[in-house]
Amino acid sequence: MTTTIRVLIADDQMMVRQGFTVLLNAEPDMEVVGQAVDGADAIAQVAQLAPDVVLMDIRMPGVGGIEATRRLTEPADATVKVLVLTTFDLDEYVYEALRAGASGFLLKDASADELAHAVRVVAAGDALLAPNITKRLIGEFSRVTAAAPRGPLRARVGDLTERETEVLTLIAQGLSNAEIAARLVVAEQTVKTHVSRILFKLGLRDRTQAAVFAYESGLVRPSAS
Repeated sequence: MTTTIRVLIADDQMMVRQGFTVLLNAEPDMEVVGQAVDGADAIAQVAQLAPDVVLMDIRMPGVGGIEATRRLTEPADATVKVLVLTTFDLDEYVYEALRAGASGFLLKDASADELAHAVRVVAAGDALLAPNITKRLIGEFSRVTAAAPRGPLRARVGDLTERETEVLTLIAQGLSNAEIAARLVVAEQTVKTHVSRILFKLGLRDRTQAAVFAYESGLVRPSAS
């Protein structure tokens, strides 16, 4: 039996909300349960409708997407996943949204297949880190924090085993569990165990936060390209 993924769309543009609603409702395993006009509306509707995934626009009047994402994902018992929507692949705010707890981001001009795939990935508890755009964005905006003290963050890396540190580095490079398993020549379940331990030891919510941590701690350095 296929589990239906419940989706809430938060965007201040009605045409965007309606367009995504039509696309997602056409998928056999998805249902758009609500549409929010801004961040505050999204927070209220999440509490009422309990969606699995929120498609969150960043730039909205009032409570914006970043603050709404932070409020939705901050509680320890939060289960909703946030997929950030943006018009530009290097939107200056997307990095902050990832830090706030978003599980990934998607361009608004993504195809129907890309949109559906992104929702499924995030709903499954994974992070949408594979696209080159995401890796470039994380690398680019981690430069902003390059001058910040990294001692405390780097000390936390010391809590990881050598293999866990290796896995964290590969997560930051955008590799999936299957790709990491192939690279390290281990079982995919072994990788999943390492990822769980990494998140627990570092007190992180998901793979996206792990990738951001890897850059901010200096464990992984942004590509010069």
